[in-house]
Order: sequence, then C-alpha cells, then structure tokens
Amino acid sequence: MKLRPLTGAITALVTPFKQQNVAFDDLQKLVEFQIKSGINGLVPVGTTGESPTLSHDEHMDVIRAVVEGARKRVPVIAGTGSNSTQEAVELTVLAHKAGADAMLVVAPYYNKPSQEGLFLHFSAVAEATSRPIILYSIPGRCGIEIGVPVIERLRAKYPHVRYIKEAGGSVDRVDQIKQALGKDMTVLSGDDSLTVPFMSVGAEGVISVASNLKPKEVAQLVKFGLEGDFAKALKLHRKLWPLFKNLFIEPNPVPVKVAMARTGIIASDEVRPPLCGMSKANHATLLATLEACK
Repeated sequence: MKLRPLTGAITALVTPFKQQNVAFDDLQKLVEFQIKSGINGLVPVGTTGESPTLSHDEHMDVIRAVVEGARKRVPVIAGTGSNSTQEAVELTVLAHKAGADAMLVVAPYYNKPSQEGLFLHFSAVAEATSRPIILYSIPGRCGIEIGVPVIERLRAKYPHVRYIKEAGGSVDRVDQIKQALGKDMTVLSGDDSLTVPFMSVGAEGVISVASNLKPKEVAQLVKFGLEGDFAKALKLHRKLWPLFKNLFIEPNPVPVKVAMARTGIIASDEVRPPLCGMSKANHATLLATLEACK
C-alpha cells in the first residue's frame, strides 16, 4: 500500500504497562481504538511512549506490535531518536526492517551538539533508510533547536527528510520554516494547545498526546484546520483547551495515563521510574477537567 501523507491528527501513543511489563493486550486495544476513531497515524515509542525507560528489545517489540495491529490502515511512525548517532542509526535500521512506515527522530539531547553536528547526525540517520524521516525539534527537552538552515540543508540533500515535528512553542518559528521551505517541508505541531495557531500559519497537523484520550475530537479539530474552517477549529480548541493544559500538569505521560485508565482505555496508569504517580491535588484537578470536557 502506498504511504499516505504524514499529515492530520497523529497520536503519540502511550506504552501501557502491567506490573512494570509492557501490556501488549492493552497496546493492541489502544491501536484499534485509535484507528476506529479516525486517527491519521500512530507514533509508538516516542517520549510519550516512555522510550527512555524501555529496553532495546522492548522498544522494537512495541514497534512490531503497533505495525502488526495497524495492518497498514494508517502509517506507523517509529520513534528512533537517540543522543547517540550510532544508536539512532541502529534503531532506524531495525524499525525499517520491522515494517515502520516512517521514523520520528528527535534532536540529540544532553550532548548539545553544534548545528553542524546536528546536520551530520540527521544525515547519518537519513542514509540508513529510504523511508520518510520526521525531524523532531523540542528544545525544552533537548537543550537545542534544529536551526532553519540545517532543515534547509537536510531537505535539499535528502528527499525523504520533508517533515518536522515542531515543539518549540513558537508560531513565529513555524512561519520561518514555512517561509523558507513552503510546501517542501511539512510542519506538524508537537503541542496540542498550539495546533490551531500553528495550522493558521501553515502547519498540516499534530503529533498529539491528547488524542490518546480523545482521538475523534482531535482528528475533527485538525480536519477543520486543514479545510480552512478556523472558526470551527477554534470552537473545538476552546472546548478541549482545559484538557490540553491539564494533561501537562505533571510530566508527560503521567496525566494522560491517569485519564486513560480512568476512562477505561487502558487498564493501568503505571509509569516507569523516574516518573511517578500524580500528587493528590493534581489528580483531583485532572479528574475535574475530564468531567468538564465530556
């Protein structure tokens, strides 16, 4: 099947756990729930999937399980980033072999390479696969931003590097990317609360945390934006905004797992250390938000 465009509402999947093991039954149910709710793509083992605390074997097992569960109905975009170039290349090769349709590759965290180092890092990953690569710029977690000149160089050299997940919180930054590259670079919002503002300057969707919980609603919001109906998109954004905000009242994916367990989407809200359960006060705030956003 020809790969569909990597646009629209794409879910950054949580990794369900049971007694600290990956709960593959819950994962398969989650994949089915997402697809039946109209989501446009799935991202296993990103940050929301707690990839930093999965072993390499678990990482690949989750990708394989999502590929198997999706059955080519929607694209599967595997998280294969690392702060080690060698590891990012290895994960990309393995994900390609496992059947992932595309790769989401975060900027190297902690190392804080130069912009030339970033270019060389992403070049090595791009040369390891012919499948689409989504660059992932999230300076709040990585300490660095993928500069627009680096994005331009990568796009010019590698035809399959034509997407970026932008999680820097700046509409101006999205505008810069679109003015520099136009239709040659597809921008996806990395923040649910900024999807509508980003789409107003040219972004073509979102890689969403909230859609784990509300896939139908997030897909509808993005559809309105893609159709240019920003009045309807804004109305739905305003309804969902308290949820967008309070799903990040504690570190992601702690709150969204609590919300998903509360609503029966997954069986347990377990996370792996160093993440931990929510405080009582924030737990109460989140449950009140769930009630308000029904």
